[in-house]
Amino acid sequence: MLYQQRQDELRAHPKTWLVTGVAGFIGSNLLETLLKLDQQVIGLDNFSTGFQHNLDEVQILVGNGRWQRFRFIQGDIRELATCHQVCRDVDYVLHQAALGSVPRSIEDPITTNENNISGFLNMLVAARDAKVARMVYAASSSTYGDHPDLPKVEDTIGNPLSPYAVTKLVDELYARVFARTYAFAAIGLRYFNIFGRRQDPDGAYAAVIPKWFAGLLSGDKVYINGDGETSRDFCYIDNCVQANIMAATADDEEAADQVYNVAYGERTSLNDLYALIQERVREYFPPAAEAKPVYRDFRAGDVRHSLADIGKARQLIGYMPQYSIKAGLDEAASWYIDRFR
Repeated sequence: MLYQQRQDELRAHPKTWLVTGVAGFIGSNLLETLLKLDQQVIGLDNFSTGFQHNLDEVQILVGNGRWQRFRFIQGDIRELATCHQVCRDVDYVLHQAALGSVPRSIEDPITTNENNISGFLNMLVAARDAKVARMVYAASSSTYGDHPDLPKVEDTIGNPLSPYAVTKLVDELYARVFARTYAFAAIGLRYFNIFGRRQDPDGAYAAVIPKWFAGLLSGDKVYINGDGETSRDFCYIDNCVQANIMAATADDEEAADQVYNVAYGERTSLNDLYALIQERVREYFPPAAEAKPVYRDFRAGDVRHSLADIGKARQLIGYMPQYSIKAGLDEAASWYIDRFR
């Protein structure tokens, strides 16, 4: 397939990549794949939401030889000088650093704005000044806001429902302006509920999949917001990594200065998700088979249903997701179980 061809080309002709937010969930998975492809990688993180243990795990997985191709810089995207420093002599930027979480943005919109808009603008300026070949940035499905249509198509959005969604929309607007004003074309990837290894189950803003794995394995209560019929397009981390690499290296000029949905293209309700996780956990922890979720109020700022049309990404960057939610949960289950039981 095209993704395999692109990987072979990168191995034959290594590039230098910058991954911001490299100690986080998505960033550390990008780092792992790039190092396994024998690329040179610079990583930036301030450890506000990332963890040293993510980097330590990647080092073990790739081996010390490949680890020598990685240079880590502890710093903050809110500092323009730092952004200029890390972009120097870089071919591709994969910008993952941000403050995620709708609830966190509602509680603290100022810090969310500083990281997701001011920090993003700093990275755009630094990447432009360094003349990197392409910057790929983490956009968000929250940009679709209150638009009711399914599936979600990139050119049709509604009104944002949270400060976080506002910041991600502004990022897309800035990227578009930089393409028109400076001929610097960035690519945005609207992530739909990415999950997988190294996703943090702790804290008030933990994503639902690792939080439910941890809860079922420990015998704790598992909470579902609303009636459980809220649905999402869950996307395994390896699909996300593929999208980043394909977007960064896409040859088609039409592929640049675009935003793309990154998802699998199937909708799963929270009730069905709970059953899928429970099925995988009970093999290792039989009491989980009897565990019942606790339903509580809907969460402010959440949309009711989400489903992506991934046709544009297939056509322009060759994105072909390999993992359905079931296949992704099969892959991720052993990682969650090893760490949480």
